[in-house]
Amino acid sequence: MSLYTSVAWPLLRHIDAEDAHRASLRLLSLGLPLGFTAPYRDAMLQTSIAGMKLPNPVGLAAGFDKNAEVPDAMLRLGFGYVEIGGVTPRPQPGNPRPRVFRLEADRAVINRMGFNNEGLDAAVARLAARQRKAGLVGANLGANKDSTDRAGDYAIGYAALAPLVDFCVVNVSSPNTPGLRNLQGREELVGLLARLVPLRQQKPRPLFVKIAPDLTDADLDDIAELALEHKLDGLIATNTTIARPESLKSPNKAETGGLSGAPLLAPATEILRKLYARLGGKVALIGTGGIASGKDAYAKIRAGASAVQLYSALVYEGPGLASRINRDLAALLKQDGFRSVAEAVGIDAK
Repeated sequence: MSLYTSVAWPLLRHIDAEDAHRASLRLLSLGLPLGFTAPYRDAMLQTSIAGMKLPNPVGLAAGFDKNAEVPDAMLRLGFGYVEIGGVTPRPQPGNPRPRVFRLEADRAVINRMGFNNEGLDAAVARLAARQRKAGLVGANLGANKDSTDRAGDYAIGYAALAPLVDFCVVNVSSPNTPGLRNLQGREELVGLLARLVPLRQQKPRPLFVKIAPDLTDADLDDIAELALEHKLDGLIATNTTIARPESLKSPNKAETGGLSGAPLLAPATEILRKLYARLGGKVALIGTGGIASGKDAYAKIRAGASAVQLYSALVYEGPGLASRINRDLAALLKQDGFRSVAEAVGIDAK
């Protein structure tokens, strides 16, 4: 057992989930060494995605650091890259509390945060202050709940944040802003990309779209076709799910919001595999959803992911998780005779 699981978690589990998260951000911002061990490094884990060179393929998903408060602290914990946000043009409080629920027996979380964040100006100020620091940081772009032009919100976010980050992610898959997921539909996505692709030409940054796990095969056909047509740099599969598997045991399983964590691993990986089959490696894929071990990360890579992301598992496994996953991932790659992460990408989807 790690120091986190044996000492910290037994205490944190009795604190409101959102309060515990805020406390963690505060400690990280103060520079406290929450990793307890040095980050694991292995040259064979070095890889690239959408032209970006990564020290390892294990990234921090959006939602943990909404306001760009601790990207460098998380990089020091062993993450290969960090995605901050989601950031909306104007600050917004999000949905009423409580809005984050642990499903401990299921190693899962339900959240209905609703894009709560301090807004674009706060994120811009913090990201500008960290310029010239090493480490890849991306921005997750969102739209304000009361916006009358959501495509315009994404365009505003891209224009402001692209010069300050290494990549941008268009989040059209959060279930906690009414109507937002409609932007994944063919007509709506065409309109959104028509606003963003010209901006990418003016301020070039890899552009990803993050999709939901609750999509039909027809939806995936449309998304894959548009990704190729508009030369998207990548897709992130997937966001949280509105589904509730019958296997859930925790008392909080009926709470409204997006479900993440272990129950999402299989369905999100299947979406990844289907996308890889449709795209044939022509559009980069980032796999997220349910990752808590090197084995989980390896499954995503074999299904077609060039890199992966996690967040919910940190609740249960603690800040040393990225290094443990990287160590186990390197061992699995070597065991199967691969010399690099890239050699294993999509091996199970071909």
